[in-house]
Amino acid sequence: MESVQGEMEIERWERSEEISDAERKVIQETWSRVYANCEDVGVSILIRFFVNFPSAKQYFSQFKHMEDPLEMERSLQLRKHARRVMGAINTVVENLNDSEKVSSVLALVGKAHAVKHKVEPIYFKKLTGVMLEVIAEEYADDFTPEAHGAWTKMKTLIYTHVTAVYKEVGWPQYPTATL
Repeated sequence: MESVQGEMEIERWERSEEISDAERKVIQETWSRVYANCEDVGVSILIRFFVNFPSAKQYFSQFKHMEDPLEMERSLQLRKHARRVMGAINTVVENLNDSEKVSSVLALVGKAHAVKHKVEPIYFKKLTGVMLEVIAEEYADDFTPEAHGAWTKMKTLIYTHVTAVYKEVGWPQYPTATL
């Protein structure tokens, strides 16, 4: 039963629901406030990600041995990566009405992480979940149930596009036990 549930979860995550025009607007409005503090929010997301999932640090030689969140916060390399992550998300959000651009941006991200960095695809699911948590907490007034629903679709869109590239490049199927 456990295996079937895990497979159903993967299948559900691999299907991206269409983001409506109203949801697109909500995502873009929420994101404009978030992106105004791009670096700080990005750093908060990455710190929480690394604290909650310390195994993810193995892919970052510059800060894989950091345990202290304050040390992570001061890391110039972590800040630089946070800006890159937030920049990629910003490009996706700005182009939600252009599915080809969204696919292109996320394909580049997916290919780099699959081929060059050899990052397990499950970390994208974990990172986008942390991203939603942080945004919901830091922008609670803006994060209405409607916004949460729209951002859940956005999270799925990111994960779906990125993992599609993993499949294209022949990445082995990841075990359901890590979900």
